[in-house]
Amino acid sequence: MEEELMIQTNLATDEMVEPADPIMKDQSNPIQVLFLVNQQTIVTEIESIIAEDIGQPDCRMVNPVLIKEDGTFSKFLNAVSDDVEMAISSDKILTLVDPNQETLEKYFETIQ
Repeated sequence: MEEELMIQTNLATDEMVEPADPIMKDQSNPIQVLFLVNQQTIVTEIESIIAEDIGQPDCRMVNPVLIKEDGTFSKFLNAVSDDVEMAISSDKILTLVDPNQETLEKYFETIQ
């Protein structure tokens, strides 16, 4: 009963806060731009996975594409592997952001 009466607010402004959009929670494998600790930039579908032990990869990249320093795109590790799914540890990712439209277009051109 008490839970029904609680209203979420932003404590700094006392404004009502809307609950998270359930549609956004259902999106699987969103395409993200990853900036890695080794200074590489990768565009990929990414999802969290459960690592069995600490230090093991806890993310799966699907169709990763490397953005080279000259701005060109190439399939990640294509010189050594034909795999389209790769594991990565989240501690190797400095930040991730949503790609802009131009980046998405180049990404889709590269993975086809």
